Amino acid sequence: MQRSGGAVILMQKNLDKLEHDIDAVSDDLAYLIGSRETLLGMPSVKSSIPFDDGILGFLDDVAKRLMGRPDIRDFPDVATLGFWIRKAATTKLKERFYKKDGDVRLGRGVVFHIAPSNVPVNYAYSLFTGILTGNANIVRIPSRDFAQVEIINGAIRASLKDHIDMEPYICLVRYGREQRINDMFSSIADTRIIWGGDATISEIRRSPLMPRASEITFADRYSLAVIDSGQYLASKDKDKIALGFYNDTYLMDQNACTSPHIVIWVGDEKERAKKRFWDDIHEIVKKRYTFQPIQGINKLTKSYLLAVAQDGIKIKSHGDNLIIRVDIPKITKDLMDHKCDCGYFFEYDCEDISELKGLCDDKRCQTIAYIGGKEMLLPLVELGVKGIDRVVPVGKTMDFDLIWDGYDLYGQLTRIIKFI
Repeated sequence: MQRSGGAVILMQKNLDKLEHDIDAVSDDLAYLIGSRETLLGMPSVKSSIPFDDGILGFLDDVAKRLMGRPDIRDFPDVATLGFWIRKAATTKLKERFYKKDGDVRLGRGVVFHIAPSNVPVNYAYSLFTGILTGNANIVRIPSRDFAQVEIINGAIRASLKDHIDMEPYICLVRYGREQRINDMFSSIADTRIIWGGDATISEIRRSPLMPRASEITFADRYSLAVIDSGQYLASKDKDKIALGFYNDTYLMDQNACTSPHIVIWVGDEKERAKKRFWDDIHEIVKKRYTFQPIQGINKLTKSYLLAVAQDGIKIKSHGDNLIIRVDIPKITKDLMDHKCDCGYFFEYDCEDISELKGLCDDKRCQTIAYIGGKEMLLPLVELGVKGIDRVVPVGKTMDFDLIWDGYDLYGQLTRIIKFI
């Protein structure tokens, strides 16, 4: 009885401290969804069974509201998100990940998500992953006022009215770089997920976690595209390929870790394939992309700095600054330290796929997008490279999955109660 009473007293002390901490930062903390009371209740909210019918129903409701918007074509990243959380898709995820083996799986508890500031929909993928796996979720929303954030949050708010039981599991907040707020959320987190790069990870790690808490980090990464010139030219879907590459790169200004920064050409028809490929991309960029003069200045500056650092590079012009292609004679260890964004691409002619080992041996290397047969990349992977977590077709680099950056997020965000 004493132990039970002691536990109750300890829980009350922890709750009192949390209440004090929340009130102390109230002026610096804005609630986009959820409230002070939501936060106070999170440490004691029950963990859910992953992929519970109520969870799938709620997410399907959000998906319908997103996909039903008359302007959804203007926000392809939001449309892709809605497609990912519709019931048909989440049911397939359940079939892939949920195991009927006599054991019980539950969410780990409270997940504290730190979203990146430059990818507007990333916070929602992180949040919905936490929900799917049965957890309560505190999400720090990007400080920039992206239209996508308000669209997604509006769909969540509307759906919560019909799914009140989901309210205790969602708290979306916005604040600056106050460590005391990071400290507070980290102190109640069973898992902390940090998106946004090396500097953000270092900053957030100043805030301690509970002894049994876990952490998932998504550090600075880069990606590349490998194109078989012959198979590209033989393709009947060149317009679709061009749009897919545009979505992989320009849609997020190449700020997503999945966005290719270097295009590797293989095969015997490289020059003819390059001309067709880049001409098609250029036409799409002219029609769809909002170009800022500072972007052109930044890209040219990066090109000149690289020219100083490496001999033999050539800058290929398209008559404007929408696309900057930097032809490199060799791949060096520091090449990706010179990468830029907003339509800035290294280009390399490859005769043997093993030439890419150094590039892909870097743990920062995340995704290879390909045009042609994915089998051409197997010899590279079998060299035992330390990078590469994903190999996907061009146009699919941003398609989110519960296996991401080499992590099994379902396994990381659930716990197993073993029945013997």
